[in-house]
Amino acid sequence: MSPPTYGCSVTPTTRLGGRTLRSRVRGQETLSYSPPLIEEGRMRTDHSRHSVKPLDRTVFDKRTEAVPRAREFARAFLNGLRPALDEQAAASVELTVSELITNSVRHARGESCSLRLVAHPDAVTVAVTDADPRPPRERTPDLAGGTGGFGWPMVRSLAREVHVSTGPQGKTVRADLPRG
Repeated sequence: MSPPTYGCSVTPTTRLGGRTLRSRVRGQETLSYSPPLIEEGRMRTDHSRHSVKPLDRTVFDKRTEAVPRAREFARAFLNGLRPALDEQAAASVELTVSELITNSVRHARGESCSLRLVAHPDAVTVAVTDADPRPPRERTPDLAGGTGGFGWPMVRSLAREVHVSTGPQGKTVRADLPRG
């Protein structure tokens, strides 16, 4: 029995204990990975948006464990893309995910942040949303004390474009990275 269709082709597969869903709408591939619930209350998946469409957003409690889980999410997403990204492009997407989630966990207000990955024919969009309306700020990198300051400039140098949308409910930082 084939999976049902809802205006687009949806093919579920299992990867890393979660669900990877591939859909094609108007010739554009979208691949979404829905990780399993891990340690109740520490990581959760947004099931409220659409009951029949593939999930493309994951919400993390703002804890340090969110960073490696976000990288796992990104790797699973990237491993399912066809055509596959070259090694350098995949590393850039994973690094951008890691830096944006780290910045949200360390610096933003609120209890959670969300990650969304979208594949386009020539780019991959990484979007991180949190409840803090303050935009990211650049600071002088700490070369001696190890307190950071390298992430935001690195994200801006890796991405084709970076957009920050702010409002009373928070902000979204979106980076568009080349596929190869």
